[in-house]
Amino acid sequence: MRYRSRVTGPAAALIGATAVLAGGRNAYAAGTGDGPAPGPETLGDPVYPALGNDGYRVGAYHLDLVYDPATALVEATATLRVRTTRALSRLSLDALGLDVRSVRVDGRTAAFEQADEKLRITPERRLPARAHVTLRVAYGADPRRVLPYTGWVPTPDGFAVACQPNLAHTVFPCNDHPSDKAHFTFRLTVPDGLTAVASGTRVRTEPLPGGRTAVTYRSRSPIATELVQITVGDYVVKERSGPHGLPLRDVVPRARAEALEPALSLTPGLVEWIEGRLGAFPFETYGLLPCNSDLAEPFDFTGLETQTLTIYRPNFLLQEEKKIGSHMMHELVHSYFGNSVSPATWADLWINEGHADFYGLLYRYERGWPDSLGLTSFEARMKDTYARGDQWRHDWGPVAAPNAANLFEAQRYLGGVLVLYALRQLIGEDAFHAVERAFLDRYRNASASTEDYIAVASAVSGQDVSGFLKDWLYGTTTPRMPGHPDWTVTPVTPSLATPHGRRDTRPHDHSATL
Repeated sequence: MRYRSRVTGPAAALIGATAVLAGGRNAYAAGTGDGPAPGPETLGDPVYPALGNDGYRVGAYHLDLVYDPATALVEATATLRVRTTRALSRLSLDALGLDVRSVRVDGRTAAFEQADEKLRITPERRLPARAHVTLRVAYGADPRRVLPYTGWVPTPDGFAVACQPNLAHTVFPCNDHPSDKAHFTFRLTVPDGLTAVASGTRVRTEPLPGGRTAVTYRSRSPIATELVQITVGDYVVKERSGPHGLPLRDVVPRARAEALEPALSLTPGLVEWIEGRLGAFPFETYGLLPCNSDLAEPFDFTGLETQTLTIYRPNFLLQEEKKIGSHMMHELVHSYFGNSVSPATWADLWINEGHADFYGLLYRYERGWPDSLGLTSFEARMKDTYARGDQWRHDWGPVAAPNAANLFEAQRYLGGVLVLYALRQLIGEDAFHAVERAFLDRYRNASASTEDYIAVASAVSGQDVSGFLKDWLYGTTTPRMPGHPDWTVTPVTPSLATPHGRRDTRPHDHSATL
């Protein structure tokens, strides 16, 4: 992960910004004036303000990629079906490092320019509000191109993608923000002998002249752009059944298929465990993609929850169960928190990572596996985390008030776990589980904010927990822990703080499940 921008500000201001985006995610889309105007090149994200575009919403993407192993290049067409939310004289997509060949709007050639990380499109005819429009962008891409940051993961025989949080627009032109989820269709053309797989399920296979094959995958549920997976390489697809017949599909490097089988065989039990706590798995399939790379660290994380197909460093999955099971649960939980319910803004990341670590740690301690600190109980880990609370708030800001430099620090992971633990302590275990399921049900296949979670917690628990949770999420000091009046917070050591520093950190290396 490469951090590109940095936004700081008082926690109180972020509460307001988050509330605006939560209460009206299309706040920028209302528009002013009667005549067509250029669409805003922002969605107002408090962490990545330059990310995303307004004036329209995407309903569906159709990505048609052709991979040539002789050149390791990709020729592609991205077709977007959008609905305008205002009259537009121009609209923009996020795009970086893509060689755009042509753009068409409703079949007509459109003028375009690439400026910074935007593809600006000027249609032949101005677009009225509430119009359904088809955009078609033909482009080329080089997965090995050196960029300041990229979502491509080149491998010896192809590529995969890893686009979180803000890298999908280096792979395809898009509205690259998790608040604008859409349905995806992928048509991937590769030479015979290579395997191509994408998020969703396979719906068609077409033999083509010249020893090539095109496969089409389609998602039944909308996907945030940062969660798309597209991979090509020397893979074998292994299929098995999960609980209640859930199709499980792993995409495994052919040379490592046997060695990786012990890890792959854990998935049915993991799914069964989490379904008992959060309800039925939210998607049509699930599986693992150990990336086909001999590099010790082919990308900057251990695993990433690309939708329906979690990508991993292959060497991680070669370890024994007690070394990998907790983090495999972490990534699986993201199918619920992060994928099914995506963040409304990147300031809401704690909902994703806090829940993933919460259940990943529960799974670990139920099995008696010591964590990285040698602790063997959830309460002991929470007491240790509580003691660090003020230091973390000083170093990395409140849990729900990150900036781009500290977005993936431990505060969004264990700090988020501590907030959830405090809520459970306050309202009780039964009410807490009811809140979790109600939140997932209410915002399934959508995006939700911190304010949304607080509102559900208050409504379902029958208590107004808004003040309690805002103190935990936005306060600059750590509140008292319900049920543990003896717990204390270690005083801040200023010399340890790096609140404004840019650190070359790997996002999931801060998960407590590792």
